[in-house]
Amino acid sequence: MTTTTATHHPITVVGAGLGGLTLARVLHVHGIDALVLDLDASPTARHQGGMLDLHEDTAQVALRAAGLYEEFLAIVHPGGQAMRIVDRHGSVLMADDEGDEGDRPEVNRNDLRRILLDSLPAGTVRWGAKVTAARPLGDGRHELRLADGGVLTTDLLVGADGAWSRIRPLVSAAVPAYAGISFVETDLPASAAAHTATLGLAGRGMMFALGDDRGMLTHLENDGTVHSYTALRVPEDWAAGVDFADTDAARAEVLQHFDGWDARLRALIADAEGALVPRPIHALPIGHRWPRTPGVTLLGDAAHLMSPFAGEGANLAMLDGAELAAAIAAHPGDPEAALAAYERELFPRSESAAAESAANLDLCFAADAPQGLLERMAGYRASA
Repeated sequence: MTTTTATHHPITVVGAGLGGLTLARVLHVHGIDALVLDLDASPTARHQGGMLDLHEDTAQVALRAAGLYEEFLAIVHPGGQAMRIVDRHGSVLMADDEGDEGDRPEVNRNDLRRILLDSLPAGTVRWGAKVTAARPLGDGRHELRLADGGVLTTDLLVGADGAWSRIRPLVSAAVPAYAGISFVETDLPASAAAHTATLGLAGRGMMFALGDDRGMLTHLENDGTVHSYTALRVPEDWAAGVDFADTDAARAEVLQHFDGWDARLRALIADAEGALVPRPIHALPIGHRWPRTPGVTLLGDAAHLMSPFAGEGANLAMLDGAELAAAIAAHPGDPEAALAAYERELFPRSESAAAESAANLDLCFAADAPQGLLERMAGYRASA
């Protein structure tokens, strides 16, 4: 019989997404070391997604705390804040084409993640470290077991491991529920024959094309690619019934949901390059919270998974990471006080954002869409 010797780390973060990396970076700014575990084999093992709008009162606050605000400004996508709302016939109902004003500049998620990774000491992130089990040891300490057979213990454990967190069950029995909408993610490259016509409709930044319980949400990326999230109100098991490994068959299945839509919109699917990627949308209950549990907490989607219709997921994850780091630094030697202070602020702000996200999902897929979104944007303009 062999035994495995556990290594010990005072602070262990599970998940090297934007929230987990922000936590590690702000801790490093305060002179505090952390170990970050991630199941990916390397930082480039998979594409991290498209464009993000970083909000002045959340992610930008976190980047300032991380000492990375100037690096962030250097990767802002010019014109990325432009927005259009169109209907299924391709009629432009609202256009804000300037795109360089406002407090929510767009950046590429991969560029942002690179900045955070480059700011950390070598060895902070342990790649290929998939957590298979986590259990309390008492006195706030926890043990983690890894898929490679490794075992480690920690004094402070942070679950930053996303929607299907393995750390969440230590504090909460909540599980994400299907939100009623599934995305299909596609890319229309600048080389595609239909690109010019579609780009002429979509504009420089973001476009919402809505109607008939479905829609297309697009971003123009730095290289000219139009990145699209095709949205369908379909049953939770819809994607499982489509062979997305057969791109042509998947394309035909998605396109049939858009019969009668403008050809420039249909081109986002018909002329897409590469695989079509299904992404069913799930959310944790609005107001998800847990009792103070010694030695462990959550951040980002592990704590407050919500639909993307408030644009708050990545922003809140980064603010979570920065505020948790600040709380730890403010309570040296007293992790329970730090976690309690962090969670007092976490719970109400995430509840508010989750409620907004759920309301916006209903707005975008209402029977009269995109009318509700047009009225919402008109209200924002009037109050500006």
